[in-house]
Amino acid sequence: MAGNDAGRSPRGKRPLISITIPVLNESDNMDRLYQRLVAVGDKLADRCDIEIVFSDNCSEDDTWQKIEALSKRDDRVRGIRFAKGVGFQRSILANFLHTRGDAIMQLDADLQDPPEMLEAFMDRWEEGFDVVYGIRRSRPEPALLRGFRNVGYTVIGMISEHPIPRQAGDFRLIDRKVLNALVKFRTPNPYLRGMIAGLGFRQMGIEYDRDARVAGKSKFGVNRLLRLGLTAVFNHSSVPLRLATVVGLAAMAASVLGTIYYVVLRLVRPDLPPGLASIHILVLFGIGLQSVLLGIIGEYILRIYVMLRGDPVAIIDQSVNFSDDELKL
Repeated sequence: MAGNDAGRSPRGKRPLISITIPVLNESDNMDRLYQRLVAVGDKLADRCDIEIVFSDNCSEDDTWQKIEALSKRDDRVRGIRFAKGVGFQRSILANFLHTRGDAIMQLDADLQDPPEMLEAFMDRWEEGFDVVYGIRRSRPEPALLRGFRNVGYTVIGMISEHPIPRQAGDFRLIDRKVLNALVKFRTPNPYLRGMIAGLGFRQMGIEYDRDARVAGKSKFGVNRLLRLGLTAVFNHSSVPLRLATVVGLAAMAASVLGTIYYVVLRLVRPDLPPGLASIHILVLFGIGLQSVLLGIIGEYILRIYVMLRGDPVAIIDQSVNFSDDELKL
């Protein structure tokens, strides 16, 4: 299939590649980002057409104004702005829903992931791979944060119900049929790299070296990474629920053994004084254990409740280069 563009385009002509970019206060990166995307589009002009779709997660700087200005200069640039902040993962999903391409490439606005890799992604896509993702061979970040991230990848990989690629983020290209399958899930708090990994299809990774952020500030500190990791765990693993059962049974077994030991000890040494302190410790331990287990169960119940409530992925406040019929949220 290599080199056969028409084989990946139902229109029988050059495929359209949608490049989706969620933005939040990325004004300082917009001009540089657009220039590199235009250069990529020009280089691949004989192989594909591109569209650039921005989703603005309620930026407080002039990011949206720059998107509007770019859309007036270039009709390939389209954008949606949400009525309120919806988070990074839902912003990506909302953007996916507003693409027209035969394939969709997800890209961050900070240019740490090089848009020039679209060419390598397309090579694998034309070979028949439906998901092509970037694997971070190196990344410029503090050692402590890198270690925290590696531990998180390891834990998620160990307990996930399906394999999730390590050192792979949201930088990827997916075929339209993967998106069609993805949007059937109405998950209120999506973890997209886990969802896409669990869909199946033909997938492969390409290693690359991640660049440093040139301008602006990172939106992902340890707190947000931890929240994203918990979303991954509770969305893609039933291990915490099973662990709650195992820990509860272990605690009950320990209590039975402790009771037997206490009875035997009292029979052997009837003169031992009663231990009020040990009773308090056991009571506090039991209360703490039950609270932890109820919290784990509550996380799953909360996700069920939010899913049944059926909130939209995002509410669009403004758009550029979209018709009313194309706005799906």
